[in-house]
Amino acid sequence: MILDQHENTAIITQEKATIVELVKKIQALYPKFKTHNIIVCLTTLSKISLSEIVEFLQLSNTHRASKLSFVIVSDKVELDEMPDEIVVVPTIQEAYDIIQMEDMERDLGF
Repeated sequence: MILDQHENTAIITQEKATIVELVKKIQALYPKFKTHNIIVCLTTLSKISLSEIVEFLQLSNTHRASKLSFVIVSDKVELDEMPDEIVVVPTIQEAYDIIQMEDMERDLGF
């Protein structure tokens, strides 16, 4: 797991471990970046199943309840199958775009 921070965004890149192990690591280190928007980059992993993405659901819900963005980046998932409660995009640029849009919505009181 590689952790990189830019301004108010933490980018977590997963290279080797399983999704379940990654979720556990993020939960353990969560206090370190709980005040940042989070991008979880899974582009280095092979095909990812819906059940693996759902592993992030509780963490995503907790983070989004704090009025911060939680975005998963993977071009190896079926985006149509992803639940509406979790944001999954195919590129890092789209993740930044989502965060920017959500920041604007929060500023407007949505």
